[in-house]
Amino acid sequence: MNVLLDTCTFLWIISDSPELSLPAREVFQSPANDVYLSSVSTWEIAVKHSLGRLPLPQVPQIFVPEQRKCHGVASLLLSEEATLNLPKLPDWHRDPFDRMLICQALSGNFTLLTPDAEIHRYPVNCCW
Repeated sequence: MNVLLDTCTFLWIISDSPELSLPAREVFQSPANDVYLSSVSTWEIAVKHSLGRLPLPQVPQIFVPEQRKCHGVASLLLSEEATLNLPKLPDWHRDPFDRMLICQALSGNFTLLTPDAEIHRYPVNCCW
């Protein structure tokens, strides 16, 4: 299965947070799954860090790629095809980063690993 991490899920994985559910941890750790972090999430991390809302031990340009590599997470670029799914989405979720993750999951047939109940309302495969 191709798994796309929500931004908070990635942050909880790299910090070994107890907020990460057991099923989510199992999906992440399964060698049968390919796990990705979207460039949308790296953008969100960089924005929140620059606003002082996300303290990190290093600047995001160093921290995120090191943590991806350390945890075996591949990078996923945002494609034109994914962005063009945006007008098709119902307006349930207002967060632009989450809406783009939904678009990527839909266009790439990913399972989105997220605790966000609003995302689970969309016709996208989710797991938590």
